[in-house]
Amino acid sequence: MTSLSKTLIAAAAFAAVATTAFSQVPWEFNPGMAYMYAGPGKMSAMAMAATPKNHDAMMRNAKKVPNNTVFFMDKGQLYSTSGMLDPTGNFYLP
Repeated sequence: MTSLSKTLIAAAAFAAVATTAFSQVPWEFNPGMAYMYAGPGKMSAMAMAATPKNHDAMMRNAKKVPNNTVFFMDKGQLYSTSGMLDPTGNFYLP
């Protein structure tokens, strides 16, 4: 997995975790936007260049995130695991 793919996944996870802490509304990705997580406190979003060359470069090593993937922070590090969270925030395996 490329560092760009990892960064995009990490950004999504960080934003999802941060957003759900303050709201029950799910965080949504917008088409044409890239979300990057570069470490604790370093998150950004920006419009992607809308060219086939850019799209191909990003997709070359991209990996689809599996359903029921939970992202979370622990001691400043971003982690992911397979499973789900119930409405109270408790983790479980489906």
